[in-house]
Amino acid sequence: MKEQHLYICSDSIGETAEAVAQATIHQFNADQVRIKRHGHLKQEDEIRRVMEEAAATGGFVAYTLVQPELREMMKAEAIRLGVRAVDIMGPMMQAFIDTYGDAPKSKPGLLHEMDADYFRRVDAIEFAVKYDDGRDARGMLQAQVVLIGVSRTSKTPLSIFLAHKGIKVANLPVMPEVKPPAELFKIPSHRIIGLTMDAEHILNIRTERLKAVGLPNGSKYATLQRVVEELEYAEGLMKQLGCTVINVTNKAIEETAGIIVEYI
Repeated sequence: MKEQHLYICSDSIGETAEAVAQATIHQFNADQVRIKRHGHLKQEDEIRRVMEEAAATGGFVAYTLVQPELREMMKAEAIRLGVRAVDIMGPMMQAFIDTYGDAPKSKPGLLHEMDADYFRRVDAIEFAVKYDDGRDARGMLQAQVVLIGVSRTSKTPLSIFLAHKGIKVANLPVMPEVKPPAELFKIPSHRIIGLTMDAEHILNIRTERLKAVGLPNGSKYATLQRVVEELEYAEGLMKQLGCTVINVTNKAIEETAGIIVEYI
């Protein structure tokens, strides 16, 4: 299949438009789509060059431009070159203007300014790394959310994702041979989230993990009997704690995180 091109244009860093583009791509069989991000655009000739490249490759453009003159340039070049250009923020800003009668600041990068929220997210990310995988049980007492579950139930990536939202998360692996730390039983149950998954799904993930690190398939870690044993133990612990349990089988990290954010 011919390689396809999607161009991201922004007068900031372009993360918003790329996130929308990635979410869209996942809805299609679009393995050949190549995203090219152009951030911090300030001049009209920069817009022109990107649009001419998009026209030459048969691609299209998604953009988040808050400067009115750059938005107008983008629209004009799209018409001139016959290139589809999708305005990610424009309709939302216009709806805000029409509804509330307010005027936009037209200042790029406001979402990423180093305000209190920025430092809160950085602090949460450092917290998640420090208290990942049960390294220091004392962190669970300070955490806003404690994730528990058997190996390969996405505890670490989920912790980091929530940390990017400014939530302090600690996580703890659960296994029959290791007694849970005393700190776990001192935490209010509403701050603990148990993660579980269908046994066959965990088995597949663990088997692939063994292949990735070059270990033989015969490891007890990747047997159905062992997975079921761990899940049964974890289920009993979660019932004892009285915590919320989420089955993350076939759930994206974003979906699970959304459930947790609503809960807390």
